[in-house]
Amino acid sequence: MGRPAGLASKRPGFRRAEPIAAAPWETERAESALCQLRACRVHRLSVCESDRRIGLPSKPAGTLYRGREGMWSWVAHRITGVGIFFFLLVHVLDTALVRVSPEAYNEVIGTYKNPIVGLLEVGLVGAILFHAFNGIRLILVDFWARGPRYQRQLMIGVGVVWIVLFVPFVIRHLSHVFGG
Repeated sequence: MGRPAGLASKRPGFRRAEPIAAAPWETERAESALCQLRACRVHRLSVCESDRRIGLPSKPAGTLYRGREGMWSWVAHRITGVGIFFFLLVHVLDTALVRVSPEAYNEVIGTYKNPIVGLLEVGLVGAILFHAFNGIRLILVDFWARGPRYQRQLMIGVGVVWIVLFVPFVIRHLSHVFGG
């Protein structure tokens, strides 16, 4: 069965797609849903009614993130990076006090010896571990030819290694902070 000349593809070896729906009202309904879907994807403000009607997964209202591991790791990587930056800024500033006034330095370091700072140190180590291992995962995804294919497994690996290293640290560190 041949094709009309107007439907033939300009590129050899490729065919033009045939309509999915045979009846005109089905084609019209599919085109309407597709137009609504495109309009909703452009705005990305809230859960789109057309997404629900055609069975696409919904996302939380007011967010662009759909909860996939790559998107949440992107957010966590930025948050941990900013947190580490501010820690380093404070660390450099309080260490610079040694040259200005050793007594002031000792006083500032003395204020760090309380349980609240001990809990902040736990968060800092968790952020550093996640940021480091997620950075390695990003390098693998970007520079390894098969990296994008294994992105989910790499993210699970980051989580497992993070837990294996972080949980023993938390137990040991908090026993020193609260137990003595």
